[in-house]
Amino acid sequence: MTQKRTEPSSQVAILLSLYNGEAYLDAQLTSILAQTHPDWTLYWRDDASSDFSRSRMQAFAQGPGQGRCIEITSRQERLGVAGSYAHLLDVVPSTPYVAFADQDDIWEPQKLEWALDTVARCPSHKPTLYCARQYLTNADLVIFQESAPLRRKPNFPTALTQNIATGHTVLLNAATHTLLRNNPPPPSILHDWWAYLLTAAAGGEVIFDSRCVSYYRQHAHNTIGATDSFIKRGWAACRRGPKVFMTIFRSNVTHLLNQPENLSPPALRLLKAIAAARTFPARLRTLFRYSSLRRQRFSETVVFRLWFLFSR
Repeated sequence: MTQKRTEPSSQVAILLSLYNGEAYLDAQLTSILAQTHPDWTLYWRDDASSDFSRSRMQAFAQGPGQGRCIEITSRQERLGVAGSYAHLLDVVPSTPYVAFADQDDIWEPQKLEWALDTVARCPSHKPTLYCARQYLTNADLVIFQESAPLRRKPNFPTALTQNIATGHTVLLNAATHTLLRNNPPPPSILHDWWAYLLTAAAGGEVIFDSRCVSYYRQHAHNTIGATDSFIKRGWAACRRGPKVFMTIFRSNVTHLLNQPENLSPPALRLLKAIAAARTFPARLRTLFRYSSLRRQRFSETVVFRLWFLFSR
């Protein structure tokens, strides 16, 4: 008798943190319910909202999402965006795939299907992260542009200088989820960049989909927001100045060096070289040796390298 081959599980744990998001939450939940990939469970927590976010989520869980929504109540205090998603990553059960969701965006119906079709081609033991482009919209979902295409292939050096993994597009496999358990992000960065950094640092696979998989609302209460305008991005960087960026950069380097067991040999060598480069000549040698330590745009790479060379 021929034994039927068991297909690998394609169950997805969708993680959603709420904070005063009642205005747009229903539309996001409707888009999750409309996914062409049906094997998902929504794990959610309310991060001490002062509006009706939690009650709207409960109504969805008792109605259209019945049997597919699990509220996480192990911590009920305000944790902030990064802390809330870190807690969700810590407490949800092991699942083949994990996806991040935001309360105010809308997913294309094929979003999970596209991500799974791509990630499933990679070995399950290898840390893998999928992310993608988005339609940038105003608060009323009127599209004003698409997010930027990828100009350089993602790798660990580029992950150190810039995040390309917009949270609500991200899907992780179980190997990356293991890296993130009980391993919260450093101060000043969010869960999506930390997931990207850890995946790349471990020698994992980072996949960027050129398709737009979601509608990313830009409104007054975005935690981060997005723009593909060179002028706006440049002005924002100049206003922040080198101190803020380089503090985040060095914090990420330090946090990664504190977990060498999760690092590939090339990543460990690069991090040690950066940490040891305390003088201008040493920093210049590091940039020559690691030419892939750059951002997506040439002009932004020039600014980063100047900041790296001259910041204290």
